[in-house]
Amino acid sequence: MTAGLIGRKVGMTRVFVDDGSSVPVTVIEAGPCRVLQVREGGVQLGFGQKRKNRASKAELGHAQKAAGLDAAPSVVRTLPVAGDSPKPGDTVTVDIFAAGETVKVTGQSKGRGFQGLVHRYGAGGGPASHGNTRHRKPGSISPGTDPSRVIKGKRMPGHMGDRRHTEVGLTVVRIDADKNLLFVRGAIPGAKNGIVTVAKQGGGSRHA
Repeated sequence: MTAGLIGRKVGMTRVFVDDGSSVPVTVIEAGPCRVLQVREGGVQLGFGQKRKNRASKAELGHAQKAAGLDAAPSVVRTLPVAGDSPKPGDTVTVDIFAAGETVKVTGQSKGRGFQGLVHRYGAGGGPASHGNTRHRKPGSISPGTDPSRVIKGKRMPGHMGDRRHTEVGLTVVRIDADKNLLFVRGAIPGAKNGIVTVAKQGGGSRHA
């Protein structure tokens, strides 16, 4: 079966576990996903449905020929295989996960626009004394004589957010198979209704 699912971020809430403690969780509508193709080292999954007037002939033809679907999926992703390989047309649900399992979630982070060094990277900024005008400026950015240039990779002001980000070491707290909901401890990247992929954590992480 596949090692993950395509889903949609619903929002955040909290759940109470057996010892009575409150756990902050993110609710993900994960699947059901239809298998479109089985490739070498991965499975192509489809999530949601596009209206026919919004889908191209190529998308409709691929969905119908590969999996026998009448409508093209709105989101298509390729995920690795874990265990037995599924067949085109099979449906993958949240049942592939279990409570207490460690997963990683990939999504598109919120865009923050153009930001300075203090906001973008948490720089300390300049002195806060009276009369100083360099409170949030970067200061010196390169050596003067040698090499007389700004080193590649130097942290500078620029576009912040709106990039692909994977949060690892997250724990599945609860599963609602009837509503295709996955309750994951902690926050995940992206805004509400953002498309994410949830995959099994293959190895350790900085949290484990």
